Amino acid sequence: MTTVSAPIEFPEDGKVLTIIEHLVELRNRVIISVLALVVGIGVSIYPLTKWFIGFLVDPAKDEVEGFKLNQFTLLDYWSTYFRVSLLLGIAIAMPVIMYQFLAFVGPGLTKSERRWLLPIVFGCSSMFLLGMAFAYYVELPPALDFLLDPNTEDVQSTIGIQTYIDTVTRLLLLTGLVFQLPFIIMGMAKIGIVTSRKLIGWWRYAILAAVVAAAIVTPSIDPITQAIVAVPIIVLYIFGIGLAWLVEGSSFLGSRRAPGG
Repeated sequence: MTTVSAPIEFPEDGKVLTIIEHLVELRNRVIISVLALVVGIGVSIYPLTKWFIGFLVDPAKDEVEGFKLNQFTLLDYWSTYFRVSLLLGIAIAMPVIMYQFLAFVGPGLTKSERRWLLPIVFGCSSMFLLGMAFAYYVELPPALDFLLDPNTEDVQSTIGIQTYIDTVTRLLLLTGLVFQLPFIIMGMAKIGIVTSRKLIGWWRYAILAAVVAAAIVTPSIDPITQAIVAVPIIVLYIFGIGLAWLVEGSSFLGSRRAPGG
């Protein structure tokens, strides 16, 4: 769609829209976003979804020779297939959805804040993809090695497709969201909830929170996999401290408040 590459146009500063005009604009942008989602699902329904399911199964095949997923009910495969199509459709439509969101909220921001919108959106999107890649290539193999091999001759793993795909996609999505931590910290610093100095002083709590988050995100309970997840969260926290310091001292994101002000 041409709207993705078109520049965002903002109305003149000081122009006041009525509530009806706001609602009409919101309706139009929601319609465009929904249409983009429908197109994204249509594009991904075949053969992209089939390939992506195979892509998600590949790490398990690397861990267990001859690994295959099983269908326990008549709808297991197809419900999983269309759920994955929906996720891919959202990913494909996300640039259009982000554009419509920016175009809607842009008039309410200052010029300096508008200047940072696209870089922040690009940074969030990049970090989300980086988090998903980290989950797939770093977290998933040791987790599957632990989960698929009970290390006993009395138990044989028989994995359903719905359970496997749900577990893997949840891991990818949660890790992608965790990688948004630096920008969440930056936003909190921007509105004055936290400061870089406070964040440095909270390092002990940050380590504890990273360990707890790693235990929630990872599907396995082995300490090695959880450590693999916890260490990057701590690094992301440190990166967030740097962004918070940047926000506090940057003239582009607002003037720095005086101590005690």
